[in-house]
Amino acid sequence: MVYCIQRNRKQGGFQMEQNKPANIRMLTVSALFTALIAVGAFIRIPVPMWPFTLQTLFTTLAGLLLGPRYGTLSCVAYMVLGLAGLPVFTGGGGPQYIFQPTFGCIVGFAVGAWFAGMIVRRGRARGFRLFLLAALADTAVVYVIGMAWFWCVKAFYLNDPIGMWTLFVTCFVPTIGVDVLKAALAAGAAVRLAPALSARVYPKAG
Repeated sequence: MVYCIQRNRKQGGFQMEQNKPANIRMLTVSALFTALIAVGAFIRIPVPMWPFTLQTLFTTLAGLLLGPRYGTLSCVAYMVLGLAGLPVFTGGGGPQYIFQPTFGCIVGFAVGAWFAGMIVRRGRARGFRLFLLAALADTAVVYVIGMAWFWCVKAFYLNDPIGMWTLFVTCFVPTIGVDVLKAALAAGAAVRLAPALSARVYPKAG
């Protein structure tokens, strides 16, 4: 019995050692996506009240390609860096940024990446349809959280409440078309990148 316990411990330790390189690779790729998300914040087209950037393209790709765990980690790391004071958000950085009406989008990035990763993980055929479904779910989550945060900050912090129709016209109508297009682009890119990444970078994403 003692021999069996020692053998299991050795096997478990060997398995952990085998997983270390994969974990390091995944953390490295997650850090790369965090950098891409930060860069995407500065590739932007001005839209009143709701800046249009390439962030959602990279956050969606993070969820599609890295899975729920590491995709979310990339987005959370970006959020933490910004709240720590690094000017990686569209309007700068710092802990006070949580009171910005658009900060809900940043929270939504992490939650949306998790949903996208879970959909891809549970899907059977990892083709364009599955990636597009996951990307659109990601987009929907970002909008729901982003718009809810926008309304709450305007109503309770800035003391400037707005109606639901104004919220819809301001935060949904101007950008939804472009964001759906970005979701489709992310899905198309994921179809091409996923096989190579699955084989070479991370054998078990998540």
